[in-house]
Amino acid sequence: AAAALMFPISLATATATGSDPRPFVMAVTFSASLSFLSPIGYQTNMMVYALGGYRFTDFLRVGAPLTLACLIMQLVLLPIVFPF
Repeated sequence: AAAALMFPISLATATATGSDPRPFVMAVTFSASLSFLSPIGYQTNMMVYALGGYRFTDFLRVGAPLTLACLIMQLVLLPIVFPF
């Protein structure tokens, strides 16, 4: 749902700035799939949350560095792979 809502905004932003829309759309696509901070963020997280005996803070402790690493990689690699 987040990607569906943000897609038209990213497309409008790309056309307003005269840029190629691909890096904007890929940023939305990658960002919408980063749901590591909470067990509520994705169905699989909810499945392992109860069965694995995890706590909510476990997702924050592991998800925060993982989300930060993916964000940095996205900011570095998107302009290289999909030039503006």
